[in-house]
Amino acid sequence: MHIAWLGKKSPFCGNVTYGREITNALLDRGKQVSFLHFAQEEVGAESSTHCPEVVLPFIYKSQVYTIPSPRSSKILVQALRELKPDLIHASLTLSTLDFRLPEICEELNLPLVATFHPAFDSKIRNLKSSTQFLTYQLYAPFLAHYDRAIVFSQIQRDFLVRLGVSPETVAVIPNGVDVQKYSPGYSSFKQEINATTLFVYQGRIATEKNIEAMLKAWKLANMSADSKLVIVGDGPLKTSLMPYYGSEDGIVWWGFEPNEQRRIEILRAADAFVLPSLVEGLSLSLLEAMSCGVACVATDAGADGEVIEAGAGIVLDTQGVTTQLKTLFPLLQDHPEFRILLGQKGRQRVLERYTLSRNITYLERLYNEVLQPRSVQLSV
Repeated sequence: MHIAWLGKKSPFCGNVTYGREITNALLDRGKQVSFLHFAQEEVGAESSTHCPEVVLPFIYKSQVYTIPSPRSSKILVQALRELKPDLIHASLTLSTLDFRLPEICEELNLPLVATFHPAFDSKIRNLKSSTQFLTYQLYAPFLAHYDRAIVFSQIQRDFLVRLGVSPETVAVIPNGVDVQKYSPGYSSFKQEINATTLFVYQGRIATEKNIEAMLKAWKLANMSADSKLVIVGDGPLKTSLMPYYGSEDGIVWWGFEPNEQRRIEILRAADAFVLPSLVEGLSLSLLEAMSCGVACVATDAGADGEVIEAGAGIVLDTQGVTTQLKTLFPLLQDHPEFRILLGQKGRQRVLERYTLSRNITYLERLYNEVLQPRSVQLSV
């Protein structure tokens, strides 16, 4: 089976990790994969995949959305004609090209599968009043013309169905993590930053991630001098927050960490992982922390609350995050046995529901379902 994967390699975000992990796992299972993505003609970054690549031109791209060049559609069609894949899997990058894909695939007689990533608030009332709702409204008519649209939770599926996408079209396949790579283990990171108790946030420094609510709670909690909060990531709010929350408060602005093994070392050293987001999809960073056996605290945004419910972590309401964390930070600091128990339960939850291996098995099954009707047509 030959899959043409249309996705992202930069800038770093959950979509990039998703594409790297899935395509590498498909290659490991003997699939042929071609990787199509937006980039400059000269690709200087280290390749995240081990498969042929096709570069699509763009005018602008960010962690959130992409503006393709007018030539991108023509280059995509030409590449697909030459590659002759069995199907296209688009890890949607929030670009106008997403809306042209059904038309392009119909012209080439290729099945089209998409993964729909946009974050959301699990409370539909809040979702309807947000920009996320507009994104879902905008995409629903086009996703209805895809052969399959993959989402990460039943809430997302139900919402797209209510917006007119056929129930048969929307498949729920949660994110998965490589549990051998992301596993508990030794790390010297705490000694490097001179911390006894380590709290970690990993992700974008942006409004929807609600970072300032977490930082305010940390300062208000009067944590011990040897407790540290490490912020791994970058984003538009970083420069405005750093002057008010610094090393004197036990806060370490680590910045973007490109080395995956180094990110794993940070997670293995962590005593607790905190995700205070207002909106999410299904956070891969959360799953990676759980897989490393870290006690996790996350809001019920997106599917994250579902992931850590029933004792696999601590679920926060998206409202009043500062007040909740102000109480939780000292509690987690002072009760290591509680952190250990949460970490063990989180790791077990990932092993039961969110392994990359399980994810790929479901994906292979979906690919076969999509291809089967076409193979029958060709044999008639």
